[in-house]
Amino acid sequence: MSAPSALRTPWLPKLVVAPSFMLALFFIYGLIAWNGLLSVSASRLLPNYEIVGFAQYQTLFASERFQLALKNMLIFGVLFIGGAMALGLLLAILLDQKVRAEGVLRTIYLYPMAISFIVTGTAWKWMLNPGLGLEHLVQQWGFTSFTFDWLVNPDKAIYCVAIAGVWQSAGFVMALFLAGLRGIDDSIIKAAQVDGASLPRIYWRILIPSLRPVFFSTLMVVSHLAIKSFDLVMALTAGGPGFATDLPATFMYAMSFTRGQLGLGAASATVMLATVAAIVVPYLYSELRTRK
Repeated sequence: MSAPSALRTPWLPKLVVAPSFMLALFFIYGLIAWNGLLSVSASRLLPNYEIVGFAQYQTLFASERFQLALKNMLIFGVLFIGGAMALGLLLAILLDQKVRAEGVLRTIYLYPMAISFIVTGTAWKWMLNPGLGLEHLVQQWGFTSFTFDWLVNPDKAIYCVAIAGVWQSAGFVMALFLAGLRGIDDSIIKAAQVDGASLPRIYWRILIPSLRPVFFSTLMVVSHLAIKSFDLVMALTAGGPGFATDLPATFMYAMSFTRGQLGLGAASATVMLATVAAIVVPYLYSELRTRK
């Protein structure tokens, strides 16, 4: 190789990566910084760079609507994360038994993740609509006293959002857990069987504890989906009835783009970012520390 080529070669990968790196730096971290600036400004309908400190955050946490959104986020997060992980793990264990037509079943379970949350929300809105969906169907079968009006019930509508979210994400969680189970050495299972351990005990005592890294990775992904949930809620309930299913993401959108409260919306987005960071950063720190 000639001397000029030897000098140019080390810079070639950096030159190739530089454009995408600069775009990511600007459109991700640059806009995050701009959002943080707006959250401490007097911005309303348009950006206003008059700094007002934490006044927007004080208004935000004093808002009853945002307090309701945080409460809904807690309910939805617990049900969505817990339901998706529990159902995904159960499906993974069932498929790990080398059942017939495993490929077909795996495809069926994974299919919901291939469609958007908008489609999921719209489909479940039809199914849960009292006048069109499940309630109407069961009443046509002759059970006229049957009612299922959760979608229009302010106290139960958030559970409909959780049901649709679990249906959408359980297949993805199943794929992660199934990959983890298939990565465990079969000799461990055979040794436990020789010692007389039953199959449920093998899973409970050996295999599931071995999935600890998969559990943490899955928890990070599903938690991130829960915190930024927007399109599912908008398609299924649009935040209603009233504000019964409002989440921080829908609150942020409403304040920023329909209520002319850009600074308040930016403060809500910053709180969401801090919530995600509070989950992700400790995990990344533990991973990096373990590798060292």
